[in-house]
Amino acid sequence: MVIYPAVDIKGGKCVRLRRGVASDATVYYEDPLEAAKFFADSGSRHIHVVDLDGAFEGRSVNLKIVERIAGLGMFVELGGGMRDRAAVEAAFSAGAGRAIVGTKACSEPEFAISLAADFGDKIAVGIDARGGMVAVKGWVEVTQISAVSLAERLSKGGVGMFIYTDIDTDGMLSGVNIPAQKAMLKAIEANGAKLIASGGVASGADIEKLLDLSKEHNNLEGAIVGKAIYEGRINLASAIKMASGEIV
Repeated sequence: MVIYPAVDIKGGKCVRLRRGVASDATVYYEDPLEAAKFFADSGSRHIHVVDLDGAFEGRSVNLKIVERIAGLGMFVELGGGMRDRAAVEAAFSAGAGRAIVGTKACSEPEFAISLAADFGDKIAVGIDARGGMVAVKGWVEVTQISAVSLAERLSKGGVGMFIYTDIDTDGMLSGVNIPAQKAMLKAIEANGAKLIASGGVASGADIEKLLDLSKEHNNLEGAIVGKAIYEGRINLASAIKMASGEIV
């Protein structure tokens, strides 16, 4: 299982939100590159980057910062504002190894399916949910679409990589919503799709729970960890070793 330490960019700074609320942000680094350097120095070869400004505005805003992060040599997956093909291609040009499509995948599933057909696992669909229902536009709007049903439809259409965020636990250090992640894994595994879990990872115990889940569902590809690293609750180097099986 891959650990993806997270960098969320808002106003050019590295922040974490609580439950996705833009006004409830904590700044951890003035320069997001410094967070990325810390992750790299801790042994991470992967990083999850969200352009929060892009998510709220509907267009990529912080690609210059993404370019600098990609220059460190880590695998960068980037989300936020990916609402047309040009934005996805711009993300790849900036050095992202994977582009995450969210809002547009919900409103126009065929858009995500066509991208997956062209780019394979370089495309991930980010499904973010409150109470099991899909939230879009930077989590501002909650739809009447079930997260599980959307994942089933997209995976049947050929989307092979998903990122599922439980918004109610995101940034709360309250623990992973294992039942929700399990339901999503079950929804897509028959179609050969993989999942990266996001939201609520607060300690090594949560990583252990996800590792146990990965033994039950081998399509759990990774886990995103954010605030717990910044708050010192998780040692990133140890978490990477734990997730890779180096620490039992």
